[in-house]
Amino acid sequence: MPEPYDVITMGRIGVDIYPLQTGVPLAQVETFGKFLGGSPSNVAVAAARLGRRTAVITRTGRDAFGDYLHQALREFGVDDRWVSAVAEYPTPVTFCEIFPPDHFPLYFYRQPKAPDLEIHGGELDLDAVRAARVFWMTGTGLCAEPSRTATLTALRARGATAPPGHPRATVFDLDWRPMFWGEEGDGSDGAARAHYREALAHATVAVGNLGECEIATGEREPHAAARALLDAGPELAVVKQGPEGVLALHRDGTTAEIPPLPVDVVNGLGAGDAFGGALCHGLLAGWDTARIMRYANAAGAIVASRLACSSAMPFPHEVEQALAEGTAGAPTAARRASGVAGASGVTGATGASGAAGAAGVTP
Repeated sequence: MPEPYDVITMGRIGVDIYPLQTGVPLAQVETFGKFLGGSPSNVAVAAARLGRRTAVITRTGRDAFGDYLHQALREFGVDDRWVSAVAEYPTPVTFCEIFPPDHFPLYFYRQPKAPDLEIHGGELDLDAVRAARVFWMTGTGLCAEPSRTATLTALRARGATAPPGHPRATVFDLDWRPMFWGEEGDGSDGAARAHYREALAHATVAVGNLGECEIATGEREPHAAARALLDAGPELAVVKQGPEGVLALHRDGTTAEIPPLPVDVVNGLGAGDAFGGALCHGLLAGWDTARIMRYANAAGAIVASRLACSSAMPFPHEVEQALAEGTAGAPTAARRASGVAGASGVTGATGASGAAGAAGVTP
């Protein structure tokens, strides 16, 4: 049997079209950059930057943007063997506006349907999913069929016994995006919670900001939300609290509360995906919970100090430097107070997670 992947992620992919000017409304932006985007894809890139063997399960359109995404994944060292094309739908694109330190509106173009929601369970390589040391999925994958059934199929496959001597985790990134849910995105008591509960029963790790935890559990107070997540099935609950930092609660009673790392915020989008890749890295390394959270916080803060998402993911020496210096980049005194990048940053207008923090609001 081939060597298992360290990390397999499943879900969104697209092209980020980001302005190369900050503090300018989209209508006035004159120059843009093109980047690989989509939270699970960025998590795979982040883990690859940290030396992990990664792959992503997703779908693109059969178009030039789809070709670009294959190229970008390969350049980042992410295996694209399970990235297939859908002829009926175009590759999604996402625009943003950049108003540091905490306002980064997103504009998703995923109509009439995103190809990454056309993942079919019967086409999954379940042996590879089962064998992966970390499998990462997101709430968006549950928002429509056939992706919902495919995601749950992959989660059920993870129920097999882990290979001896190999750390193994199934991570549910709560990733609440109400605009993707249509009639089901009507609030925390809608059908979405039932789907989240079903997925949580198969996860060993749950990660989300306060709003996402509320959707999944009905609880918003951090400790209550973490306990509710554990009650739903996972062994580790990670609750991102923006400028209050990150709370991690393990079923064994271990608690870690880590403050945010100061940073001069350039673009908070993607910080959460860096956090996710670093979380995977720490789980694979067998670190204790507090060390994982500190490392992931630092990785997220580094990306918040940069313009892009995927190409901004840090290398190990950069994370270690940020931890040693106690800051990411070179924040000015005036920005330290308003520009801390913690576990979920400052809550953004999208209603997802924070603009400057490790939960990010990456498309």
